[in-house]
Amino acid sequence: MRRVALMVFGAFERMVAFRYLRARRTEGFVAIIAAFSLFGIMLGVGTLIIVTSVMNGFRAEFLQEILGFDGDISVLPRDAPAPLRGFDDIATALRGVAGVVNAVPIIDKQVVMQSDRGWTGIAVRGIRAQDLKQDGDLAGHLAEGSLDDFGDDAIMLGFQIAASYGVHAGDRITLVSPLGTPTPFGILPRRKSYRVAATFETGFAQFDSGYAFLTLPAAQAFFGLPDGVTSIQLHVQNPQDLRRYLGSVAKVVGARAQIISWQDRPSAFLTAIRTESAVMFFILTLIIVVAAFNIISSMIMLVRSKGRDIAILRSMGATRGMVLRIFFLAGASIGVAGTLLGLAIGLGFATNIGAIRDFMAGFRRTDLFRGEIEFLSRLEVKVDPGEVTEVVLLALTLSFLATLYPAWRAARLDPVEALRYE
Repeated sequence: MRRVALMVFGAFERMVAFRYLRARRTEGFVAIIAAFSLFGIMLGVGTLIIVTSVMNGFRAEFLQEILGFDGDISVLPRDAPAPLRGFDDIATALRGVAGVVNAVPIIDKQVVMQSDRGWTGIAVRGIRAQDLKQDGDLAGHLAEGSLDDFGDDAIMLGFQIAASYGVHAGDRITLVSPLGTPTPFGILPRRKSYRVAATFETGFAQFDSGYAFLTLPAAQAFFGLPDGVTSIQLHVQNPQDLRRYLGSVAKVVGARAQIISWQDRPSAFLTAIRTESAVMFFILTLIIVVAAFNIISSMIMLVRSKGRDIAILRSMGATRGMVLRIFFLAGASIGVAGTLLGLAIGLGFATNIGAIRDFMAGFRRTDLFRGEIEFLSRLEVKVDPGEVTEVVLLALTLSFLATLYPAWRAARLDPVEALRYE
């Protein structure tokens, strides 16, 4: 930035501009307004970078957890709630599609869990043991027990639901399905006891407090689906660009099933995150706008206080362009300095937010980000270089625009009139 200034502005303009920025005793109020302008731009830029980074990290973490459970593309039965039959042939063909990492047949149903401490409703997912072991979001986050014990007579529970009902690995719980078994005496609910093989803790409270896993054969037997599943979950290489996969997947599936992507699923959370990000960006931009108006005020006051100096410069041969560049450089320096300081503070805070969170938690002696309140038990950040560049360019543009009018007024000042009223 300094090298650019050296090429655009001459040595004389730079000397006079930076001298005007060093306030004298009679210009203390102008200096105070200029300092507030610099502080405002610094605060606005830094806060914008921090907030956008935190919101990006929250959204990325949320998507990772959601997509880790539900997959990027779901293949569903054409005539739901009828099960999807011939799923192994479909899954094998889908694994051959370019870009598809895995195709996992599953059963998703709602049941009631009974333990010694009471009853509660949970979602049960049936999945093959080998597919579960390949899922790093689950296999890598076991709180208790081992997946080696995950068999057809075992179940894996979310950590929070297990803790709430005093269940540990090795204990037994009972599942009750509302889809009963027809008998001569009427429909009786299905009941079966399972041994808890392990508990998992993903850090996402919605899953840790409401999900359980059975093996696929056990789920098929319990729900009466001996040759069917409720869906096939596909994981692809780039979930953000699903268009390259949907056509190939649709050709493989044909008329046997229907497909939906994660982008088609209604998600109030994602909508709220996008809306909140846009609103926060707009609100925090107002800080920079207010600081830019402060630059206008301070520069107009500086021009009024330097009327005699401007007249002397003009009488000594300084052109209107030189005067305009002097005051433009003086005002722009405030914006550039505030932007660079805000950039440093924002990036420093964002990259060290984990240490700052731990310090604040220790200082207040409380957990600032409890999973059941914030949905995620950890705070992640994702600094987007494109968004950071937008924030910096926005601050610089507003600062330069705020400087143009006072600099233009200084250049248009009549030397004779300025000396007459001094």
